[in-house]
Amino acid sequence: MPSAGAEVARIGVIRTLNIPTFTRVQQGFEDGLASSGYKAGVHVTFDIQTTNNDAGKELEIAKKFNDDKVTLIHSIGTPPTLAAVKNTGLPVVFSAVTDPLRAGIVPAGSAPGKPSGTNVTGTTDPWPVEQQLKVFSQIVPKARRWGTVYTPAEPNSMYFIAELREATKRMGLELVEAPVNDSSEVAAATERLVGKVDAIFKSPDNAVSAALKAMVQVCEANKIPLFTGGNSGPPGVVASYGMDYYLVGYSAGKRAALVLRGSKAGTIPWGPVGTYSLLINLTAAKAQGITFSPDILRIADKVIE
Repeated sequence: MPSAGAEVARIGVIRTLNIPTFTRVQQGFEDGLASSGYKAGVHVTFDIQTTNNDAGKELEIAKKFNDDKVTLIHSIGTPPTLAAVKNTGLPVVFSAVTDPLRAGIVPAGSAPGKPSGTNVTGTTDPWPVEQQLKVFSQIVPKARRWGTVYTPAEPNSMYFIAELREATKRMGLELVEAPVNDSSEVAAATERLVGKVDAIFKSPDNAVSAALKAMVQVCEANKIPLFTGGNSGPPGVVASYGMDYYLVGYSAGKRAALVLRGSKAGTIPWGPVGTYSLLINLTAAKAQGITFSPDILRIADKVIE
């Protein structure tokens, strides 16, 4: 609990997109802080900024937070976290970063469950890609050709595609890749997969997420079931399996509370939440031409009508 009369902490929030998943992360973050006695508007204030995948804006916001001398930065996603780490000396608590080691957010030699030794800590969201693909394959057992759209420039996407290549190989499935440079190319890339794939596994890619509506339209028009990770169930996705992004944010919020109490961010271990659940969307499934077996519906953690 903060001491009586303590100065209100100012937290700068930098995120790539204003999407439901990241809203859920931020809500979890604020609730994690509140559970430790740091209530919004009373003990902490938030300056929430969105970059829309603009590297220049990431730099601009990071420098603004540094100049404003905010108490700490909550960065949601890999690119904003990199901007915060490289351009400020402030404590950084990240959320929804897939692989902070590969991205260069934490130093080489650091590991999940260990402190970074720098000014950084946070909660990762690595997808259990092979486990996810096995769950999705139970839903569409006849799908042998899987497609995905991703941005090679995004570190989180490169983690995903490497895992997906290995998973499809081990499972005897075919993978068809459609790389893009930015969100403006997502619709055309999805169109290129038509006739070549039986299902699509949406990547944890910020550019793809920004153009999800366009991807869904192609999938519905061509009856291609669309799957993704996480369990927030974005509109138009048949099923999502993964961690609850509210809990990702909540865990980061608990870490941030330790920083506000005086701990150095680099002494607080970083790592994943590690619990997963399955969400099914019946409306999306109907639009994309598939039905669920009773067994799948029974094991689902949540079913959206």
